[in-house]
Amino acid sequence: MNKTGYIYHPLYLKHETEPHPENPGRLEAISARLESFDMYSSLLCLDPRPAEIEQVSANHDPGYVKDLKRYCQTGVRSLDSDTVISQDSYSAALLSAGAGLTAVDAIMNKQCRNAFCAVRPPGHHAERDRGMGFCLFNNIAVTARYAIQQWEMNRVFIFDWDVHHGNGTQNSFYKDSHVYYSSIHQYPFYPGTGSHEETGSGDGLGATLNFPLRAFEDDATYLSIVTDKLIPAIQKFAPDLILISAGFDAHEDDPLAQMNVSTECFGEMTRLLTQVADEVCDGRLVSLLEGGYSHEALADSVLSHIQALQK
Repeated sequence: MNKTGYIYHPLYLKHETEPHPENPGRLEAISARLESFDMYSSLLCLDPRPAEIEQVSANHDPGYVKDLKRYCQTGVRSLDSDTVISQDSYSAALLSAGAGLTAVDAIMNKQCRNAFCAVRPPGHHAERDRGMGFCLFNNIAVTARYAIQQWEMNRVFIFDWDVHHGNGTQNSFYKDSHVYYSSIHQYPFYPGTGSHEETGSGDGLGATLNFPLRAFEDDATYLSIVTDKLIPAIQKFAPDLILISAGFDAHEDDPLAQMNVSTECFGEMTRLLTQVADEVCDGRLVSLLEGGYSHEALADSVLSHIQALQK
């Protein structure tokens, strides 16, 4: 059993945001690129199910969940200056949060070895009681909580390689020893969190590991950190599941950031992570799309990512 799952749904395109960098064209570019390659036919394509309200509320304040539904129904156009919504955004957000649950079930039921979820809206900036930074529900945090609650996993490791620090994900598990959160990101940069000093608190002390980087760092820096620091942390934590917040906006061609990561580097980071997943958790790995705003660079990077997952 070595199939890679691919989870996508056309409802994601109905989260209408134009004019905005996080727009439906991102997923259209990914779909077109993947479908033009022979490897697409070997993917296990799965339709996501919507996350249930209780599953989303395991990570988000129920009042916020209700408010977001009402805002979408009544025509509110934005949650803040960055975060745009439309009539179908609430339904798309539930389906985006549900993609990770679908992927975890497929892996645990031996349908596939690992999976990539091509979702939007993205999630890692969403806090318990508010959306922000283009994000509505924290998809990867909902997935981690589901893996622990539904599949009785003891430890989940989240690695976030989006160019922006995942403040919402970090805050979700900052006091939780069952979820280890690590992020590599441009710093200082939006949202302003993710310093070396942020290492968790209470029961979660030592289970947060940030790699804040100055602008214009490149492949060599990223791969050195993954090889020399991240992988040893994963091996020591010995998780039951590895999750990746797979934002591709650290790419050298991305218009919203200033990093110099190549398409090939995303593939190599994926290879290293699948290798350690084979070592510590029987290959169980799920990645969920976050950022990436050059459509061409995004599509190329996702292709490289999935090709590495398949090996």
